[in-house]
Amino acid sequence: MQRRNVVIATVAVVVLLVIGLTQLGGTSGSGGGGAAPSRSAAQRQLAGSPPKLDALHAQADQLLDGRALKPQIAALKGYPIVVNIWGSWCVPCRQEFPVFQRMSAALGKRVAFLGVDTQDPVSDAKKFLRDHPVTYPSYQDIDGSLAKSFGIIGTPSTIYYDKNGKKAYLHQGPYRKDADLRADIERYAAVD
Repeated sequence: MQRRNVVIATVAVVVLLVIGLTQLGGTSGSGGGGAAPSRSAAQRQLAGSPPKLDALHAQADQLLDGRALKPQIAALKGYPIVVNIWGSWCVPCRQEFPVFQRMSAALGKRVAFLGVDTQDPVSDAKKFLRDHPVTYPSYQDIDGSLAKSFGIIGTPSTIYYDKNGKKAYLHQGPYRKDADLRADIERYAAVD
């Protein structure tokens, strides 16, 4: 009987180790792209950005008034725009955030990235942005009305605008791989 318990315990430990290793390898092993760049590494990548995009990078990790989002989108005409709607409470949002951290650093000299933090206490959103820095500002949407105005049905969601400021596509659900986000940016935001 005791030997049987040892075998069962050993099998349980092996199963837990396999599950744990699968979870750890899920991001980089599935083409996610590895760790997000540090704030200083992202700043180095974005050095020399065009003035309008450089102004966005200067607002990195800031949580701004949601009423300023649509005027900001209009002001960015001439650049493709990617708007990611997220919440610190949203597990899939948290899982996809490293993809946006990496892609905004990699493409931020040609593409404008913006965030919308929806239905989130301000203190939670600010803490999340401190712990998970991005190269762009996010806009507050405390009651969810801004997110709903884009026609989303859940978070995370990502909206693409072409260089003329025309809404081109709404992606609902998380991005799990850098390559998938990059492909949609190239497809819907017409990046040269």
